[in-house]
Amino acid sequence: MEAKNNKKTIWAWCMFDWANQSYNMVIISTIFPAYFVAITANSQNGNMVSFFGHQYVNTVLSTYILGFSYLIVVALLPILTSIADYRGNKKIYLQLFTWMGSLACAGLFFLQEKRPLEAPLICYGLASIGYCGGFVFYNSYLPQIATVDQQDAVSAKGFIYGFVGSVVVQLICLVPIQFHTIFGITEDKAARISFLIVALWWIGFAIIPFLKLPKGIPNAGSHNYNVFTGGFKELAKVFGKVREMPLLKRFLGAFFFYSVGVQTIMLVAANFAAKELHMGDDSLIPIILIIQLLAVVGALITSKSSAKYGNVKTLIGLVAIWTIICCCVYFVATVKQFYFAAVVVGLVMGGVQSLSRSTYSKYLPANIPDTASFFSFYDVTEKIAIVVGLFCFAFVEAWTHEMRNSALTLDCFFAIGLFLLIILLMAEKKVKRADIEIPV
Repeated sequence: MEAKNNKKTIWAWCMFDWANQSYNMVIISTIFPAYFVAITANSQNGNMVSFFGHQYVNTVLSTYILGFSYLIVVALLPILTSIADYRGNKKIYLQLFTWMGSLACAGLFFLQEKRPLEAPLICYGLASIGYCGGFVFYNSYLPQIATVDQQDAVSAKGFIYGFVGSVVVQLICLVPIQFHTIFGITEDKAARISFLIVALWWIGFAIIPFLKLPKGIPNAGSHNYNVFTGGFKELAKVFGKVREMPLLKRFLGAFFFYSVGVQTIMLVAANFAAKELHMGDDSLIPIILIIQLLAVVGALITSKSSAKYGNVKTLIGLVAIWTIICCCVYFVATVKQFYFAAVVVGLVMGGVQSLSRSTYSKYLPANIPDTASFFSFYDVTEKIAIVVGLFCFAFVEAWTHEMRNSALTLDCFFAIGLFLLIILLMAEKKVKRADIEIPV
């Protein structure tokens, strides 16, 4: 077994974030949302579009597709992680989902105005599945490659690589968009070329972790049931263990609720800016780039803060800021106000993600043979939170015809998550007074 804290292994692990955050930047946060809203906008019919014979509001449809993609991930991951845990081949599934995501991303090139939406939007869903599916196996490497005392720093480093990589690929995608006349192409085609750039970047840099990361650790002796159903039984076993761990149980409860808010906002913010504030790529891309750069700073500050004040106190501060910002989004009416809110979100975005991952890792039982099943439970919790958030957001928008009302709905989840983190902090203090060692 390879020694932990190996610099080359950690670098290779971080390069996976560098590779796949291109999807998160271009497809989720900037070019694709603005492009999709632009080619489907029609005030005469209320921005309605046809999808397999049914009519939907354009942004409601894209949000529902994301929600369904995460629902599929929730259904698949228990099966796949069971197989990976049993055979010790989680790297294969890391590769499988990455190839799926990058190829589907390339398929978005065929999304055009006044053309059928079915095939491109299916690719949109498959790209999301590839991105999300790969992350559970990527995350499960953290305790395998880093000791407990290094996991906060390594987790933050991964997010920093991802944010920086996403900025670089965004700048590359801007070249054909800003200078499309020089290249002799339309702005529409330039936007679609950016989807191909993302696909190549994603799979190209992912080759590094594919070659350098260690294999999983076979755990066949622990399975005496069919691996295709075993994943769900493994999740049930993990859930049983979690119920016996008071601090971990409280953390996961809080994590679920604030993840509903955090993850949903990150997935729908660009749609909000494009639709409610009529921001195009020229306005949206610069602020998203600033957010990504600020996220690097935020992740570093969060890592330092957690070392000084502890993970839970730092998370309470981060979620409190998210709660305030989400409430303020309802009143955002100008581009300048959106920029201000986005700057604050940038500072807390990377921190809450990296710290949540490392906090969970620290709470895991020591010396478990393979972490895939435990991180499957973590990722299933997060993905269910995203499904709940996306469907709530889309439902409220479809019902009220106002995305701002959807933001207020998400703020309720933030408030509950913040309350549960405070409960967790109080429970931690009781454990410390009892002289019981806790990891965070």
